[in-house]
This record gives sequence, structure tokens and C-alpha cells, in this order.
Amino acid sequence: MSNVEERRERYMQDGLPIRIGGIAANMARMGSISAWPETQNVAFDLLEESKFFIEWIALEADIETTSALIELQLQLVLWQRQLDKAWANEDSRAEIGRRAKEYSNDLLQRSGLLNER
Repeated sequence: MSNVEERRERYMQDGLPIRIGGIAANMARMGSISAWPETQNVAFDLLEESKFFIEWIALEADIETTSALIELQLQLVLWQRQLDKAWANEDSRAEIGRRAKEYSNDLLQRSGLLNER
């Protein structure tokens, strides 16, 4: 079994809110690491992992959440394609970080995890 298959198997064991929360956590990490240019490899890995996570759950979510996830996945692809140039520029990194935090907040709201106590 490949590492991706093992990862998918483990990821899919959690409920949908937890899985959406995992994507939100990755976006929060993107926001945090965007302050440092030496974190480019970490950023790339977070983007790659998040793309897989979205692919694996998009059809399970309600239509509005699926739409938001598809929009995010397109953004992740764009960020990843431009990462070398964007990560070298402080303003670009800051913009990616800001947008990633917005996505994180939105996904946390959609997940319902903030409402659980």
C-alpha cells in the first residue's frame, strides 16, 4: 500500500467535521508559516496534502461546503504553481497567509466544530 493510500485510509476514519477541520488546520498553518521564507517546502507539502484531503471529502459535504472546497482547491493549485516566486516575496507570502487564514476560519465555521462543547 502506498503512503497516499495509507494516509487516505487513516484520514477517512474521522467524521466529516473533523476532516474539514483538518483542512482548516492546514490553512491556519499556511497562515502561520507565511512569515518565513525558509518554510517554502513546508508550504508546498501543506498545499499538496490539502488538495488530497479536499479530493477525498468534497462529495460527502453539503453543496455549499463542496463549492467552497472546490474553490479552495483551485486556489491551492494556483499557489502551488507560483510558490517559488510568491514565497520569495514578503508581500506575496503575507497575502497567501492572510487568504489561508480566511479559508481556515470559513472551513472551521462550516465544519460545525466551533459549535461543539
